[in-house]
Amino acid sequence: MFNQPQIAPSILAADILNLESDVAAVVNAGAKILHIDIMDGSFVPAITFGANVVAGLRQKFPDTILDVHLMIENPQNHVETFAAAGSDFITVHYEAIVGRDDPGTPPTSDKLIEIANEIRQNGAKAGISINPATPVSAIRNVIEHFDLALIMTVVPGLGGQKYIDDCTAKIAEVAELSDIIISVDGGVNADTISIPAAAGANILVAGNAIFAADNIAAAFEELRQTL
Repeated sequence: MFNQPQIAPSILAADILNLESDVAAVVNAGAKILHIDIMDGSFVPAITFGANVVAGLRQKFPDTILDVHLMIENPQNHVETFAAAGSDFITVHYEAIVGRDDPGTPPTSDKLIEIANEIRQNGAKAGISINPATPVSAIRNVIEHFDLALIMTVVPGLGGQKYIDDCTAKIAEVAELSDIIISVDGGVNADTISIPAAAGANILVAGNAIFAADNIAAAFEELRQTL
């Protein structure tokens, strides 16, 4: 799907009161993907956006890929809503489907396969995400049912964290395991972006490195030039 690694600006770091103009700045600078973190205040502490924001972005930026990251409990209850809003990718967390008590034990795969099928049946591509503490082995037996694997390189829920170096090996492990699209989210900036890219990541999610800059377009271009 992607001939070269793509930078996906994360709107979590954008100015919510100027969201349209911030997004327009990165789209006009060449961003083909927007990363949209949906947080419910339960799976992670923060509360962010809903399907109405996805729908608004779809209307304003019809040619941009909307990569929707459901950091929520019971994501299976919301697939249809977010697909109808215009999501191109819908990514759910392994930990939200099977629980987090023992992330090192591969679960019965039925629930994961079921939600992957539901996402696809609703017209979006299906993504599966794992937290830093969850090994790749947890999704090994279901990865073929998904289109995208999202490797969290920070603890999910808050922006501005540092890239966890130990997660780089997980990117390489997924790349060896499958030709699935690999996305990386957390701590991506000009100093770190080449690390996950070299390990095999196709999508590099960047938030503060872009939207906290004085010149959003220039910050996006700097990351792209680094790649």
